[in-house]
Amino acid sequence: MNDILYCCKITDNSGTPDLADEFLNALGWDFSSWDDREADIAFHTFYFDTPEEADSARIKIEEQRQLWTECGWYPGAVDCFEMKREDWAEVWKKFFDIQHVTDRLVIRPSWLKYEPKPEQVVVDLDPGMSFGTGKHATTSFCLRMIDRLAGMPNMNSFLDAGCGSGILSIAAKKLGYNPVIGFDNDPEAVRIAIENAGKNGFVQTDIEFETADLTQFGRHCGIYDLVAANILGRVLSAHRELISGWVRPGGYLILAGILHEEFPELQSEFEEIGLKMEYCQSEKEWTGGMFRKDD
Repeated sequence: MNDILYCCKITDNSGTPDLADEFLNALGWDFSSWDDREADIAFHTFYFDTPEEADSARIKIEEQRQLWTECGWYPGAVDCFEMKREDWAEVWKKFFDIQHVTDRLVIRPSWLKYEPKPEQVVVDLDPGMSFGTGKHATTSFCLRMIDRLAGMPNMNSFLDAGCGSGILSIAAKKLGYNPVIGFDNDPEAVRIAIENAGKNGFVQTDIEFETADLTQFGRHCGIYDLVAANILGRVLSAHRELISGWVRPGGYLILAGILHEEFPELQSEFEEIGLKMEYCQSEKEWTGGMFRKDD
């Protein structure tokens, strides 16, 4: 393995750094984000094994700039640089700590010591360069709703649509859901999810992960007590009938990844097909909703 990482960094002084995660994750490259809250600036850095890959990323970012600005995100300057791989392995750790998502649910980076209380459930997760650490507003909303519903009567099976790092599936399994199934259209995300599940003591038969997009998975999908779909709003809207079909009558659907201005219309679209919103919450630029399907 090369000792050098070739990096492509976006300086983001748009004032809406959280919006960047959805757009940058869609590019499919390893990246990390660091926010300087006092200066109201963020830095999003992609990591590559060759300088050619980093330069190609810079070109691709510039090509995407117009689309991003049309959607309300205004990224700043882009520059490329090198860093030692061993430096990254330590530097990124300082940006992560123990996360108390709820009184019961805790996310722990594996290098930190934590003595949980008897009633607490701890998910071990190495954030690294992967997406889905629990810090993002949409992920934390889903985690809170999964915990909120855990243990309710007839609340057993769980489907994680767009599983990313696998954090929702792992938390659901530890909170008692069974069976737990997750899928993502990115094979690398699925690989990372399986790896993260292993770090929490699960084998592949405990949590089933597979590579598929919404329509591919829908061909052989059953119905579930709880479905979490942390996906961009426009995708949720386009596939609402399919997603609704995964929820059993009387079951619940968590929708996240939705910008504030998109949520009212999306809520109406899902309520028109038999799902009633029972709870919603907004954080930063995002709104998530928990819906119950008509019996």
